Amino acid sequence: MAIKSKIAQAMATAQRLGADYADIRVKDINSESITMENGTVSAVVKNRSQGYGIRVYVDRSMGFAASADMDALDETVKEAYAIAKASQALQAHKVRLSPKESSTGTYSTPVKSDPFVVPLAEKLAILEKCYGEIKAVSDVSHSTLALDFRKDFVIYADTDSSYVEQDFCQCTCYVSASAASENDKQSRSYINVIRGGFETVIDEELPEKAARLAKEVVELINAPDCPSGEFDLVINPNQLFLQIHESVGHPTELDRVLGSEAAFAGRSFLEINDLEKGLDYGSKHVTLVADATCDKGLGTFAYDDEGVPAQNITLVDKGKFVGFQTSRDNAPIINQSSSGAGLSDGWRNLPIVRMTNINLLPGEGSPDDLIAGIEYGFLLDQNKSWSIDDLRVNFQFACQVAYEIKDGKLTGKIFKNPIYAGKTTEFWNSCDGIAGPEHWQLIGVPNCGKGQPMQIMRVSHGSSPSRFRKVKVGVSDVK
Repeated sequence: MAIKSKIAQAMATAQRLGADYADIRVKDINSESITMENGTVSAVVKNRSQGYGIRVYVDRSMGFAASADMDALDETVKEAYAIAKASQALQAHKVRLSPKESSTGTYSTPVKSDPFVVPLAEKLAILEKCYGEIKAVSDVSHSTLALDFRKDFVIYADTDSSYVEQDFCQCTCYVSASAASENDKQSRSYINVIRGGFETVIDEELPEKAARLAKEVVELINAPDCPSGEFDLVINPNQLFLQIHESVGHPTELDRVLGSEAAFAGRSFLEINDLEKGLDYGSKHVTLVADATCDKGLGTFAYDDEGVPAQNITLVDKGKFVGFQTSRDNAPIINQSSSGAGLSDGWRNLPIVRMTNINLLPGEGSPDDLIAGIEYGFLLDQNKSWSIDDLRVNFQFACQVAYEIKDGKLTGKIFKNPIYAGKTTEFWNSCDGIAGPEHWQLIGVPNCGKGQPMQIMRVSHGSSPSRFRKVKVGVSDVK
């Protein structure tokens, strides 16, 4: 029996048992990872994961079951139905799903060159060229290079006659060079994850990046520590993406605001009535969106894992907080429909509220224009470590390098171990400039953890270099 017919039969079984509603996610995930350490291939790993997860709702109580056996669909439906019935005894509140239309259609990531068809030798040649650039720089003590590829084939169907097929493809590029002295060790790295085919790897120009990073890491060993104090900063997209992720993406997830995430990764400083209050999240320069439609984003799709169409919603509009990220089961609590953020990382897990592509919209001008407005400060690049409290208010980010800015120009001097810290809304309100769209860059995050059991999701964040005033630098904690 064809898979579509099997799925239709399973949904019919759910209705015959007495389910008010049921849905299914079938996922077939293929991955390949290639790692090179100091010029030697240390790992070539391929994996495949296939299976499905089924939700069944009975009298507004939910049951979930998953299996890798496509011949056991009816049994899995019955298991989910039994769990839904049993959960009624302990359920504090009945679930109300936001309405949606029946979903039908197909979607595929635009791919010119399938990375799983490209010969291994061609992939290794890129890594070998990167290593050659790194090896040419004396005093580099260690290098790690990696390429990862992933393809997801996803089917969604439900008892409302929805049936959607989607194909996703992504490529990960990683370059890292380290240098060490008797008293110090420094690293410079670059990572990006992009939806697309092998052509995205070529476009990354990894050998050129490897050469630059190798030279900089050697220079960092002899560089002074970054000064402490309050300074004006320009922050590049490959650091700003994590700032957006931790201080905007997670706090605006409605399930976190409602307390569903409190046991694992904290809640949020936001409250439901902040929508009505028009909270000042940032300055007038700051507009942030959750965009599931943007090109090459890891959070881009046609439909989420609840069959809700992809959307581009505004979270912060010229500094004012205006929206939460929601799924079908929590959007009705604030009298809204789902924003299309109900996603699961695989077939074994339930969909929960997950970021799509949280993007800071560009402003105008160039990074040089931002730098020109700074008497003394720093340009920060690439995250090294980070921490944020369980309400997503107080944060601290360490970066790999700080480039000195003096009298409106980069001096060519660099500092190591820069740390900046602040409070979320104060930080975003200190933003007084964002470079234009020609400098906008999308950075992928391949390892966003959330939920119990843990789900590792892939999201993207776009931004242009941005300027922030009077930020605490070189401070280990926030008082």
